[in-house]
Amino acid sequence: MLGRRRWLMQTACGFGGLASGAMLARAAQANNQPHFAPKAKRIIFLFMQGGVSHVDSFDYKPMLAKRDGEMLPFEDDRVLAKTGQRNSTHRVMRSPWAFKQYGQTGRWVSDLFPHMAQHVDQMCMVHSMHTEGVAHGPSTLFLHCGSTNFVRPSFGSWVSYGLGSENEDLPAFVSIAPSVGNGGPRNYGSAFLPAKYQGTAIGTASTVASNLQIENLAAEGGPWGGSRDAQRRQLDFIQSLNREQLARRARSGGAESHELEAVLESYELGWRMQTAAPEVFDLQRESALTRTAYGLDNPTTRGFGEKCLLARRLCESGVRFVQVNYGDNSANPAWDQHSNLPKHADHAKAVDQPIGALMADLKARGLLEDTLVWWGGEFGRTPYSQSNGTGRDHNPSGFTVWLAGGGVAAGRSVGKTDEFGHSAIENKIHMHDLHATLLHMMGIDHERLTYEYAGRHFRLTDVHGRVVNDLIA
Repeated sequence: MLGRRRWLMQTACGFGGLASGAMLARAAQANNQPHFAPKAKRIIFLFMQGGVSHVDSFDYKPMLAKRDGEMLPFEDDRVLAKTGQRNSTHRVMRSPWAFKQYGQTGRWVSDLFPHMAQHVDQMCMVHSMHTEGVAHGPSTLFLHCGSTNFVRPSFGSWVSYGLGSENEDLPAFVSIAPSVGNGGPRNYGSAFLPAKYQGTAIGTASTVASNLQIENLAAEGGPWGGSRDAQRRQLDFIQSLNREQLARRARSGGAESHELEAVLESYELGWRMQTAAPEVFDLQRESALTRTAYGLDNPTTRGFGEKCLLARRLCESGVRFVQVNYGDNSANPAWDQHSNLPKHADHAKAVDQPIGALMADLKARGLLEDTLVWWGGEFGRTPYSQSNGTGRDHNPSGFTVWLAGGGVAAGRSVGKTDEFGHSAIENKIHMHDLHATLLHMMGIDHERLTYEYAGRHFRLTDVHGRVVNDLIA
């Protein structure tokens, strides 16, 4: 039985531990300094799950219309993976959408994205991406974690580990409406990094946008009820017991307890968020003009519009890495049009106006200067029809992403694919290279951001990756 004197001793130590823990947390945050002067303070990643067709959006290939319907040999990644054969014959398929030139740079953009097209002069188009994995699961994991099959920390977790948070009252890393498939929680997980660096998921891909909130978070009254003072006393008592458990493990020479430490920190963060988060998540505080600009008054654009607006508010409040997911929980997600390419138009209508509004909003508020916006999917799509049908297959050999904002070489086009848009052929940029470059823009040397685990030092880019200076202003 725990005597009164011993209980007082332990809880007193517990309260002291809370105070020292808070001070240590602030000190640790202060030590999360970049390796060199950063060009961007935060990242918004607009993840287009399923693989947008680059040859129908940002990589204009007139040859598709010229050779439309012809049967030509291509190196099919799926056939190569299954049979080892290098070439197979496919029917070239033209784009259903017309392309136009926009901005002072004269960049070609299809009719799918007229709102994004208004901002091409702020974008750096990367037309020579290539990656690992042919299927969604491996490629999505590689995009997020730098590995197709091993459990590795996600990009956002590495950023959180390297730089910490700008606001101790909010998470450093948030993933809005992530899918439960194709990697699921691993795409925002911390793997072997301490658990406190994992992302905070806001809903899932099936969550109605209006219900995107942090679960079990309440303001006055809280999850335990009672006044704020009463809640604080309850939390202090629980935390004192938790810290005593940590101390016992340490005294007995037990293993590190990253998970328990993360629980303790999450309780404290949850307490602070009760005050900070409700205001950030309240989109009603925005003007009618802003809400209309993001498409919140249109059922087609409202869902993704609310996510983009929330992303801006989170970044404005000091969240370091915000991922905005457009997708669903099906086996063939969102942009995955194998047999019905015109379906791309429905997805484009849902995301184009909100993303255009986000770009304009960030620029108007001065946030685009130090916010890095990254748009793209796990791979592109083939320039030929799949099985001579009406859709396109997966294509990891060449595709497009675009970057904008802090540190980006605005208005530049980097790399290119062949005349059909099938394979990257000039200034090829691997996903490891993109990761290295994004970290560089955040002031992080990808070779120095390491964590020792299982007897070796790991990093996001493993033993690969180069900084692509052509992408940087």
